[in-house]
Amino acid sequence: MIKAGIIGGAGYTAGELIRLIINHSEAVLDFVYSTSNAGNELQSVHRDLLGDIDLKFSNTINPDVDVLFLCLGHGNSSAFLKENEFSSHTRIIDLSNDFRLSADSVFLGRKFIYGLPELNKEDIVNARYIANPGCFATAIQLALLPLADASLLKEDVHVNAVTGATGAGVSLSNTTHFTWRDNNYSYYKAFDHQHLGEINQNINLLQADFDKEVIFIPNRGNFSRGIFATAYTRFEGSVEEAIALYKNFYGEAVFTHISEQEIFLKQVVNTNKCLIHLVKHKNKLLISSTIDNLLKGASGQAIQNMNLMFGFHETDGLRLKANFF
Repeated sequence: MIKAGIIGGAGYTAGELIRLIINHSEAVLDFVYSTSNAGNELQSVHRDLLGDIDLKFSNTINPDVDVLFLCLGHGNSSAFLKENEFSSHTRIIDLSNDFRLSADSVFLGRKFIYGLPELNKEDIVNARYIANPGCFATAIQLALLPLADASLLKEDVHVNAVTGATGAGVSLSNTTHFTWRDNNYSYYKAFDHQHLGEINQNINLLQADFDKEVIFIPNRGNFSRGIFATAYTRFEGSVEEAIALYKNFYGEAVFTHISEQEIFLKQVVNTNKCLIHLVKHKNKLLISSTIDNLLKGASGQAIQNMNLMFGFHETDGLRLKANFF
């Protein structure tokens, strides 16, 4: 049994991690660190945990835990690691964007491996430090990597994706209040979303000659959780050839599945799955991809990476059922 610690315990991703860890057969939650909630019970903030756990938020850190999850705002993980020391055997999984790009992946002598299991499984198994992918980046990369691996991205890729309100985090803003989100829809950060860096980096890792654009329009949806992405680009083969290509690429992936029926968001909410569907229209291939932004897009993928790092079954604690109704 390994001991896990969480830094930054009040947000949505931390709440999901707590729920997953306390139901994991090989892990126990040692502490949840939160300066703003120290001394309060976890269930006072994460209300779904009532009756599940008696642990309180801590203002102290156990530097000897086996695995540490950083659930801090972007830019804060590096500052935290500068100020706090951990045992040489403590493995760290960071859920921010601090270490995802290769230029930032070595920090204080630590080499962070990009934690997309469908791309880097062998490296993750041997890693001590993981940069967990972004939520949009996960959905979009899983839609495009098989084409990049076969050097079949020949033109610009157009991506439109919508995320639920939890994608903006716990803190309120003008666009996260219920009265703004309800019966509403809008785009944001068009063409310049922060996840494009890691998307382009890994496409070029597989297809070095890709010199076109990934043109990405992110959208806000009026639902709580989930991402639904559609991408299209030129593809000269048949849809049957595309399906065979994707099934071969994801043949050993335990959570990414190719559906020959149209997919929809409720199939993946509250699961660690990514579902992909392919359609050919004239010379364009349309790829649909859907995930739960808090699970496969964050905390579920972090637990998947933990399982790989410690030699547990990849699905341990993650056999979750979708909520259809």
